[in-house]
Amino acid sequence: MSIVTCDISVSMDGYSAGTDQSLEQPLGDIDETWLHAWMFDGADENQAEVDAIVDAGAFIMGRNMFGPDRGEWDLDWKGWWGDDPPYHGPVFVLAHRDREPVAMDGGTTFHFVTDGVHAALERARAAAGDRNVAVAGGASTVNQFLAAGLIDELRVHVTPVILGAGERLFEGVPRQRFEQVSVRGTSLVTHLVYRPVR
Repeated sequence: MSIVTCDISVSMDGYSAGTDQSLEQPLGDIDETWLHAWMFDGADENQAEVDAIVDAGAFIMGRNMFGPDRGEWDLDWKGWWGDDPPYHGPVFVLAHRDREPVAMDGGTTFHFVTDGVHAALERARAAAGDRNVAVAGGASTVNQFLAAGLIDELRVHVTPVILGAGERLFEGVPRQRFEQVSVRGTSLVTHLVYRPVR
């Protein structure tokens, strides 16, 4: 049976982005390599985890992860990843305003969902078929899914930095218990995999 997974990179103090996110600084006032160098500079030793991030039939992300604008849609904006995003499947973007789907090269299509996490998950499950659904982030979106008890496998990639402020994982998430599935350290990151105890 398919499950809902989530991969998110965080600092040792639990932040997945710094403060003051913008078009020029997608992850805020930090050096983005602090959180994601393991995916690029250390790709060889982390290949299994990199591959697992995009191994899903459909994806869900928050609007901030799709783009920097907070007001009306900039219809010329098609995401941070260029013409061929890494998802290669349907991506459901949580939003407050409607927008027509945006089809990209490589099979990625961004769909915009305005009626919450449950509706986004329902649409993603229908699109994924018998494959997994992946919650891509950012922290606010992950926290909403955790608070609703909708994530079956949480993969936290902890990098050896302290940010001190920003977008924090687990903010506003009620008490929950998880079982540790695995832990693996490499030179740039520690991979932690958890499943909720239900």
